[in-house]
Amino acid sequence: MRRFLKTLMGLVAFLAVLFLAAFLVLGPERLWAEFGPSDLGDVDFATLVRRDSPNDALACLPEFCAAKADIAAPVIDRPFGDVFLAVQDSVVHEPKLEQVDADAGQGTLRFVQRSNLLGFPDTINVKVVPTADGKTAVLIYSRSQLGKGDMGVNLARVKRWADLIVTTARKDIP
Repeated sequence: MRRFLKTLMGLVAFLAVLFLAAFLVLGPERLWAEFGPSDLGDVDFATLVRRDSPNDALACLPEFCAAKADIAAPVIDRPFGDVFLAVQDSVVHEPKLEQVDADAGQGTLRFVQRSNLLGFPDTINVKVVPTADGKTAVLIYSRSQLGKGDMGVNLARVKRWADLIVTTARKDIP
């Protein structure tokens, strides 16, 4: 039994050293790209199906999403165009964030944000939509490329972005 445990520990140590070497040689972006693209693409909020694993988060309203939201999407009493610009302005200072797509006509934006230490990629989809009462809602969906859990990172991001967007959109109101 001791020999088995010693062999197992040696194998684990070897794999850890191999992973560390790959991480240092390739860098996080190239290493994680081996597991698939960092940008997970567009989503249709109306037909969105949430993951079974707890590594995504959604801010939405029932009239726009069939999926259960973690938090209500922010609704801002500003025109659509102003809110679309506020989304871009509010997240521009987020660390390790890359905007990979924007379509003002559709009100959609997509970003990839990487974790600080290991560079894990998360895709964040944002949709700005006019509401029936003349206001503007901001739908946000954040999901991890890798893993089965995210230690609450996506939900914290969705909440932080919702607050940032509301604050930025209201700056110009007298």
